[in-house]
Amino acid sequence: MTDTVLNISHHDGLLMLRNNDDQAEPSAESMQAARQRLLDRFLAGVEKRAYRMAVLATGNQDEAFDIVQDAMLKLVENYGNKAESDLAPLFYCILQSRIRDWYRRSSVRNRLRSWLHGDDEDDDSDGLDQQPDPAARTPEELLAAHGGIMALEAALVKLPLRQQQVFLLRAWEGLDVKETAQIMQCAQGSVKTHYSRALVTLREKLRDHV
Repeated sequence: MTDTVLNISHHDGLLMLRNNDDQAEPSAESMQAARQRLLDRFLAGVEKRAYRMAVLATGNQDEAFDIVQDAMLKLVENYGNKAESDLAPLFYCILQSRIRDWYRRSSVRNRLRSWLHGDDEDDDSDGLDQQPDPAARTPEELLAAHGGIMALEAALVKLPLRQQQVFLLRAWEGLDVKETAQIMQCAQGSVKTHYSRALVTLREKLRDHV
């Protein structure tokens, strides 16, 4: 059996997982090759949405690309043998972990810059638990509205991180409350609260687009 090499590359703005062993005859396909195709399909299906989630969370395309690429690599390296039904929760758990890590590092850098420049800000919040005034709308209604997508993304960027990511996991990825709670590492009640508040805020901000 020949070893299959996994490569992640950037093509037309997308992350792609490739198999270098393209010469293998179909009749000689191994379980490893079949697994490779399953992972290819899964990653191809989530790469764009995961990237948008990371961009919305970080506000930086390069950082978002690195976060998603790292999450994809970790999934392949650590969970490549998991059942297909387990891949989405595992992947988004890794992705959220990487986003939280980035957010904490960014918060530390911002505090350091604040101290160095002598700013008198007395804010010890890390941004994860900020809760703006409530507000909402279903994704289907937003998609049907003229200019809805751009307005939705602009509104999502302004949501607190937890509300933003819970909304994306529940509304865009279709994960249930239990799965979202496991990914976000919080109680199911918190997921319901964050989601409800995100919906109320989005409805208020997007009322001119529906």
